[in-house]
Amino acid sequence: MKKIAFLLSLIVFSTSFCVAQTARQVLDKCAATVSAKDGVQAKFTMQSAQYGSTSGTIAVKGRMFQASTPVSSMWFDGKTLWTYMSKNDEVNVTTPSESQLQALNPYNFINLYKQGFKYTMTKSGTAFNVHLTATDQKRKIRELFITVDQKTYHPTEVKMLQNQKWTTFTISDLKAQQLSDAMFRFNSKDFPSAEVIDLR
Repeated sequence: MKKIAFLLSLIVFSTSFCVAQTARQVLDKCAATVSAKDGVQAKFTMQSAQYGSTSGTIAVKGRMFQASTPVSSMWFDGKTLWTYMSKNDEVNVTTPSESQLQALNPYNFINLYKQGFKYTMTKSGTAFNVHLTATDQKRKIRELFITVDQKTYHPTEVKMLQNQKWTTFTISDLKAQQLSDAMFRFNSKDFPSAEVIDLR
């Protein structure tokens, strides 16, 4: 009886290990498509209990990103974040924390998933559905669901639980592009009347 119980435990452990490895491989391939050396661009929609709902475009190159929506635009060059609010015609300049970046940039999972999470994965239709749970429940982002296209390994949805509130990014039309570093920095010439507020 003990031998059977041991064998069953071993099978369950082995199966869980294989699923975890497969989920990690899927995320590695997904991250590689988003981490194209010259950059990628995509359309997105965001639904958030904390930040509301919006849609727009996003460009990513390494840690840098640029996002535009009908009400605001953001530029992040890896250190400084410029946020332009069209309603007020003003630009706030900040040095964001990692947790702030995770809430703003749907592609932050590229580095986020690599440590401190355990994985499970299911398949549905033409997609991989990877569920990540933080091993430390004190982390700001405790849970993630990432949907990945099985053919292209493009992320199509990223859903994250932060401060007990869910934010969902739906991503479409992902394309590799050759992007200049300059597009990830605010250019005052494009917004000559904007008031610049330095909050650093």
